[in-house]
Amino acid sequence: MIQRLAALGYALVVVGLVFVVAGGVAYTRVQDGYGSLQAFSEAQDVQLSYNDEGQLTDRGTTEGADAIMATLRNDWNYPVVEADLDPNDPLVNTATEYMYQMATISYHVLNGTQTVVLPEDVEYNGELFTAGVYNFDVGGRYWTDFDRRHPIEGKAREQAWSGTVHGLIGELGVGTVTHSTLQMGLALAALFAGLGATFMMIGGGLAWAGRAKKEVDIPDTVPESFTRNQQSRVQV
Repeated sequence: MIQRLAALGYALVVVGLVFVVAGGVAYTRVQDGYGSLQAFSEAQDVQLSYNDEGQLTDRGTTEGADAIMATLRNDWNYPVVEADLDPNDPLVNTATEYMYQMATISYHVLNGTQTVVLPEDVEYNGELFTAGVYNFDVGGRYWTDFDRRHPIEGKAREQAWSGTVHGLIGELGVGTVTHSTLQMGLALAALFAGLGATFMMIGGGLAWAGRAKKEVDIPDTVPESFTRNQQSRVQV
């Protein structure tokens, strides 16, 4: 039985070692990913704006930043990590910073006004739109909320949600997903390492217990109870 426990202990140590090695490999890959994301962020050089008190600002005001943060938290239900917003490191290189920058672009598009020029009269659904300049309020409309066939809304949609805007949002989304994935990878590496260390500790304990010699204490004298029982048997 003891030998079996020792063998099981050695097996657990081997399994634990495999988990520890896997955790180390995963950690190395995650660090490589962080290094790549950092280089990508530095190449873009997109930075958030903070005031002297360390508060986020947009176009010089904290009110604008608060409105953008409300869009991020309330409209998009994004779990903002305050620790990611560091005024001493304004470079956009974390998931929250990428999402905040995405919300900034979207906020200004959603609350902007587009100038649409009709070169000639256009009739749509029985309404005549004469040639001229129109100021169209986006009014919180996303890409799919416009009537693309409308002579004014259709052009306003193309101007507001331009290819550049879609490209920037897509690029920022990649940064967000990349950083979130790296965080999950780091947690997985820690899990592997912790599980491996646990297996190694348990296996080492079993192996140590299995190596212990079974000792039997033999008394120098015969116990009195033993001789009394023998005598009673002889008398019977």
